[in-house]
Amino acid sequence: MSVEVISETKAHGGRQLVVKHASAATTTDMVFSIFLPPQAETRDCPMLWYLSGLTCTHANVTEKAEYRAACAEHGMIFVAPDTSPRGPDVPDDPEGLWDFGQGAGFYVDATQAPWATHFNMWTYLAEELPALIAAEFPADMTRQGISGHSMGGHGALTMALGLPGQFKSVSAFSPIVAPSQVPWGRKALNHYLGPDETTWRRHDTVAMIEDGARLDELLVDIGDVDPFLDKELKPELLEAACRDAGISLTLRRQPGYDHSYYFISTFMADHVRWHAERLR
Repeated sequence: MSVEVISETKAHGGRQLVVKHASAATTTDMVFSIFLPPQAETRDCPMLWYLSGLTCTHANVTEKAEYRAACAEHGMIFVAPDTSPRGPDVPDDPEGLWDFGQGAGFYVDATQAPWATHFNMWTYLAEELPALIAAEFPADMTRQGISGHSMGGHGALTMALGLPGQFKSVSAFSPIVAPSQVPWGRKALNHYLGPDETTWRRHDTVAMIEDGARLDELLVDIGDVDPFLDKELKPELLEAACRDAGISLTLRRQPGYDHSYYFISTFMADHVRWHAERLR
C-alpha cells in the first residue's frame, strides 16, 4: 500500500497529518487524518479510532474536537477516517438529502445496488485501514480503542461488538444506538442492506446486545438538549440493553449540551484519558 501525505502540521509536540490512499474496499481514494504524539518518535503508541457522524469528513473532528493536547499527554495516536466513499462515480442520496449517501456510509458493507460497489465501510475500517496504519505508522495494534459521534458512535459500538477483542476500550458521543428503530437508521439500512430487517441486526447496537454480543464496559456522553435525543438517539434503549446484559455502562447526560462539536470538544479530553487508562 502507498499513502500520500496531503498536509503535515506540528501540534503539541506531535505531528498532525492528513493522508490519502487508494482503497480496494471502496474502489475510490480515501482520506483520513492521523495525529502522531511526540512519543511516537521513539516507540509504538496505542491508538484511538474516532468515527464521525452524518455529513462529516475527517476534517470536522480534526479541526474542532481539541484532542491533540490530551493525546500528546497520554502518548495516544488519534485516527479519524472519512464517513463514506466519495467521488463523481459514487452514488448519492437520490433526493439530494444530507442524511444518506456520500457522507453517510453508516459503517456497513452495502449489499444492494447501486451502493454495493463503493459503500464497504465495514471492510475498509475492520481490515484495510488498520493494515495500512500498521504498515505505515508507529501504532501498537494490540492496544486499540474506538470512539465516535452520532452515526460514528453507532459505528464505534457496532464495530466493537462485532469484532470481539480488537478494541480494548470503547466510548461514544451521542450515538445512534438502535438504527433499526429510528428514521436515520431505517432509511440507511433499507437502502444499503435491503428490506430484510434480520440482516440489519448485526449493525444495530441494541439488537447485537440482545443477540449475545458483549463489551466489558462502555462510556457514553450525550447532551440533554440534543435536538435528536428522542427521535434518533434513544439512549434509554442502550441503558436497558446494557442493564439486561450485565454490561457496565457509564452514561453521562450532560446538562445544557447539544449535538455539536462544542459539546464534543468539551468532553473529548475526558474520553482520551479514559481510553488511555485502559490501553496502558
